Amino acid sequence: MPPRSAAQDGRYLPIEEHAIIGDLRTVALVGTDGTIDWYCPARFDAPSLFASLLDAGKGGYFSLSCRTMTRPKQLYLPDTNILMTRYMTAEAVGEVIDFMVPETSGVALPRDLLVRQARAVRGRATFEVACHPAFDYARVDHTVHLVAGMGAVFESPAGRCVLRSSVPLTIVEDGVRASFTLEEGETAELILEWNGDVHPLVPGEVDELFLQTSSFWQRWVGQSRYRGRWREMVQRSALALKLLVYHPTGALVAAPTTSLPEHVGGVRNWDYRYSWLRDAAFTIYSLMTLGFLEEAAAFMEWIERRCESATLERDIMIMYTVDGSDKIPEQVLDHLSGYRDSRPVRIGNNAVGQRQLDVYGELMDSVYLYNREVPISYDLWAALSKRLDWLAAHWEEPDEGVWEVRGPRQRFTYSALMTWVAFERAGRLAHDRGLPGPLAKWRKHAAKAYRFVQQECWDPDLGSYVMYPGSKHLDASLLCMPLVKFSGPTDPRFLMSLDRIGHELVSDSLVHRYAITGHDGLTGEEGTFNLCSFWYVDALTQAGRVKEARMVFEKMLTYANHVGLYAEEIGPSGEALGNFPQAFTHLALISAAVNLDRALDRT
Repeated sequence: MPPRSAAQDGRYLPIEEHAIIGDLRTVALVGTDGTIDWYCPARFDAPSLFASLLDAGKGGYFSLSCRTMTRPKQLYLPDTNILMTRYMTAEAVGEVIDFMVPETSGVALPRDLLVRQARAVRGRATFEVACHPAFDYARVDHTVHLVAGMGAVFESPAGRCVLRSSVPLTIVEDGVRASFTLEEGETAELILEWNGDVHPLVPGEVDELFLQTSSFWQRWVGQSRYRGRWREMVQRSALALKLLVYHPTGALVAAPTTSLPEHVGGVRNWDYRYSWLRDAAFTIYSLMTLGFLEEAAAFMEWIERRCESATLERDIMIMYTVDGSDKIPEQVLDHLSGYRDSRPVRIGNNAVGQRQLDVYGELMDSVYLYNREVPISYDLWAALSKRLDWLAAHWEEPDEGVWEVRGPRQRFTYSALMTWVAFERAGRLAHDRGLPGPLAKWRKHAAKAYRFVQQECWDPDLGSYVMYPGSKHLDASLLCMPLVKFSGPTDPRFLMSLDRIGHELVSDSLVHRYAITGHDGLTGEEGTFNLCSFWYVDALTQAGRVKEARMVFEKMLTYANHVGLYAEEIGPSGEALGNFPQAFTHLALISAAVNLDRALDRT
């Protein structure tokens, strides 16, 4: 009896046992068992075609694996996002190559292609393929029919997908399957095309697509200026981030998945397939540091369009869809059981309507950083000045804060900290460029925000900054204080806060964003935040504790999965939790690596 994939058996692979492939519009998650269990065709936030990751019974999947093989090994081909899964026994070695064809501005390639190639590397290898789509989050039915010499066509009210195959397929229930044996050196190919034409595979087609895709990725990552100690992990993080960019607009999604739980069986399951303004500063800094100026410019243009569309009555939102819409209503998909019964499964995100005042600081910091390399336009400056007018009128009001709490609003310390950043960077930028603006007004608000943090948010009994005035909660986001130049890296208050956070929120190298006490309006637990762990590395580096920072960083690298990717969180046993892979984690990894490299070079 041949081994069956997790999806076929109604099981779930661990989140960390996945890699991703993508085309700069969307991605597919590929499990170590050869199953694509998450894929939203054409766009990150489009309805899913394969979603057995969120319901193994009805979500849909596309598996291609080798029979009777031992535990597979997965890797990316060097300097690419082309995935190889190897299946090995004493008698034979089989490989599966998976990739999607990236959208580029200079090469005319077909869109929405997902390519899978099986190969017998040594000996005779038998492969099995099973393709069972489930359109629109498994909410609509579909039909399937075979086309002689071509493959299969799946039709539904939500769209059509065409599976072109070099091996004969058989209809089984609502999908197709095949079993085939390859002699040493032989290959078999399958191409899944969303809304594609019905035509057979052309000899050499897959090889040509492979060469074009490989060349694209190698050229792109070859632009990197990073030559430091952790080149492999930094390059992989850059390649992962590039996959999370929506090429038509330059927007970066927080993660390409929805509802992967922060605690298995819990309710902290969110849709991250959108672009958060908060990611702007880290994105601009990381991409420009590595030399990817084109991506930084595209993201800055996306930010500029968001600023220009805002008004004093309806200012910038904290997040948008990849094409700039702020219409992201949150829905619960009750018909899906969730990853390992983690309900609810959500699409959309109600956090879009939250007030999170810190985004203005991240926005202005990103503009300030970008302006160092490329002078910003007057039109962008005028739009930003209006955003600062809104902030001046509202920053002293409570908000939901950086962690998007669903409990009562507070005057969060981090929001005030980033308010200071917003006005300080605006004043500095205006001075450096001679740009017009109410500098005295901005200095006044910056000073007021600074005093608020130092006088109201410092708890002398705890010896630490706290989450908001009057609370006793620590907040890992405050590790950013020296990174944004609010405090010196050896400021006594910051060093005391760093020690307190290290004592109460850090377990080995893993950092909780805050203690779970119910103050965030949610029940259940969550893992440690990878983002905060890399912020901790940066904070230790800034504080001069370089050896300690390096040890924490090296330990954090061991929590990456087998292909160098991170989810949002890490559980108590080292398992990945939350949406996967998470952009912010990889952005923070790059920042931590670059800053730690510089510190080590000085010692």
